[in-house]
Amino acid sequence: QVQLVESGGGLVQAGDSLRLSCAASGRFFSNYAMGWFRQTPGKEREFVAAISGSGSTTSYADSVKGRFTISRDNAKTTVYLHMNSLKPEDTAVYSCAAARGSTTSIKTRGFEYSYWGQGTQVTVSS
Repeated sequence: QVQLVESGGGLVQAGDSLRLSCAASGRFFSNYAMGWFRQTPGKEREFVAAISGSGSTTSYADSVKGRFTISRDNAKTTVYLHMNSLKPEDTAVYSCAAARGSTTSIKTRGFEYSYWGQGTQVTVSS
C-alpha cells in the first residue's frame, strides 16, 4: 500500500515557476513508477509527466515538454514536478500517482496506476 500527498500548488502569474512535491509512504519506493496528471472541470484527466523507479527514464506530454521537469529523490520517497514558464492553460488540479513496476519502466496512462494522491490546485493567471 502506498499513500501519496501532494503539496506546492498555488496561484501564480503567467511566466512564473512552481514546484510540486509528492511525498510517498510505504516500502520499496524505487520499485514504483511515478506520474503526474492534471484535470480541469469538465475535461478528462491528462497525462503530464512520468518517471521510472530509478529516475533514469522520463516522459512528458507535448504540451509541457521543455517547460516541466519531473524528478525524484528515492531517499526521501518524494517525486517532484518543476514547472517553468507557466501558462493559463496549465491551470488544473495536479495529482501524482504510483504504479508498481520495474525500476526502468514508465507508465503514461492513468489506468496503469494503482495509487493516487488527493491533488493540489495550480492556478495560473494571465
